Amino acid sequence: MMKFIKNYMTSIEGIEIYPIISLSIFFVFFVLLFWWVLTAKKDYIRKVSRFPLDNQENE
Repeated sequence: MMKFIKNYMTSIEGIEIYPIISLSIFFVFFVLLFWWVLTAKKDYIRKVSRFPLDNQENE
């Protein structure tokens, strides 16, 4: 089964760009997420972390 898939994939023109694109998107997403976490204001993080607890108190 794997040999069939490998032979099929090698016959497609330009297929080698898709893993590069997906890795780039993955890398950029997590770098941006990491940057956002480091630069997020502590008050905002504290406020958002209390949402589940505030919701229970209102019921």
